[in-house]
Amino acid sequence: PLGFAKSQFHNTYIISETNDGIIVVDQHAAHERIVYEKIKSEIYKKKITTQILLIPVVIDLDKSTLDVLGDLLDRVKSYGLVIEPFGVDSIVVREIPGILSGCDVKILTLDIINELIENNDSKSVEEQINKVCSKMACHGSIRAGREMQIDEMNDLLRKMESTPFSGQCNHGRPTYVELKLNDIERLFGRK
Repeated sequence: PLGFAKSQFHNTYIISETNDGIIVVDQHAAHERIVYEKIKSEIYKKKITTQILLIPVVIDLDKSTLDVLGDLLDRVKSYGLVIEPFGVDSIVVREIPGILSGCDVKILTLDIINELIENNDSKSVEEQINKVCSKMACHGSIRAGREMQIDEMNDLLRKMESTPFSGQCNHGRPTYVELKLNDIERLFGRK
């Protein structure tokens, strides 16, 4: 029902034609929802696919963060991040969720660590999982400003059609708007 991509404008929005109108898709918001639902599903099923980093990423942390993180390493691993202590004031990231390949590993890791530390006691497990998934999805999504080819756009539309709640991004904003042909004709005084 989301039609077929015709073009992209401002390297941010996809224009799709349907039988009775057009759809404008926010590519980042739409892809973020797709990644979010996939990660969340994998985490709940305990089947998160990870990718081993060819070059592990070393991150320096302050002592207080390192102390708290020690208790959270198993939870971090359940999100597909394989982290180990490294020396006295660093950690090394060895694996990340496969769907996030290509993201900035250091920024992703620090975001997830901060999220877990901030909400360690105050949230239900489900809320924590959802918040972490939302952070990860943002890192793994097609960015606004990225040029896409027609086949990529159509692939995104098909994934949206098969993804739960794809009409809204993780933050509650719409991922697309639809203009019916009748509405467009009225705008031009044809009806």
